[in-house]
Amino acid sequence: MFGFPLLPEQASAIASKVDALMLFEVGVSAFFLTMIPLAILGFCIRYRRGNRVDRSNPPTHSQSMEIIWIVGPMALSLVMYVWATRLFFEQYERVPGASRIDVVGKQWMWYVQHPEGRSETNELHVPVGRPVRLNMTSQDVIHSFYLPEFRIKQDVLPGRYTELPFTPNKVGEFNLFCAEYCGTNHSIMIGKIVVMEPEDYEAWLAEKGAGPSQADEGEKLFVQHHCAGCHRGSQTVHAPRLEGVYNKPVPIQAGDEIRFEVADEAYIRDSILLPKEKVVAGYEPIMPSYKDQISEQDLLKIIAYIKSLANREISQ
Repeated sequence: MFGFPLLPEQASAIASKVDALMLFEVGVSAFFLTMIPLAILGFCIRYRRGNRVDRSNPPTHSQSMEIIWIVGPMALSLVMYVWATRLFFEQYERVPGASRIDVVGKQWMWYVQHPEGRSETNELHVPVGRPVRLNMTSQDVIHSFYLPEFRIKQDVLPGRYTELPFTPNKVGEFNLFCAEYCGTNHSIMIGKIVVMEPEDYEAWLAEKGAGPSQADEGEKLFVQHHCAGCHRGSQTVHAPRLEGVYNKPVPIQAGDEIRFEVADEAYIRDSILLPKEKVVAGYEPIMPSYKDQISEQDLLKIIAYIKSLANREISQ
């Protein structure tokens, strides 16, 4: 931007706005960093010992200077605060119809799962001009998903999901780094973002070997881990059915009281790994924990399958 050699190229819709804010803040800092030392140096030279200048009646108070010195920096700070806040909310605003892609960080690689079935390691293919929403988690320690050309970064945390939305606006290959020290081989946890034309991206998704969809793989894992025996029509144990449960309020037994929680991705994840902490009202806490038995990428597939049941009715 403006020929500044230290800035990487801009590859997302938000990049130019982030650069404009950063350059404004750098400009404000440079102004005060330059003017204050120059004023000090000027006074040191003008009023040095032996120099003939009028030293009578030196000013001890200036109300106008105090007002300028208080109001000026405060106004600049408020401008930067409001500007940055608006940009923050714009960056993380959910865009309807954004393509959702799951990302798992682990020492020392990035695992990426597309809902259509394609998965990749240390690479992320996305279409140009289309909004993308990354749903991210970590299998071990804290990582940080950093795309310098896109001017975005988001911590990836174990035990919870974080989101990173963006819209690529330039075709090409761009850098992917982990920006949080995550262990011995942190420096090799790098990858690339491949931004493609929409038709090329669709062809890439449909290439031979793409495999079943994420939800289809999740259904196989659902059966493999014996979840179907309790949560399907052929259930042998009295357990909640999962059709239509996603994103709906679920009654949770909390002592003698009942509270409601929305069955979002975090709730489903906790119900699989820590089932006795949030027991559905009317059911016994008999579900075993699958903690340390299901990997994060498989967990995302099972969640994708449960989400696919959102619009199904329970068959009797």
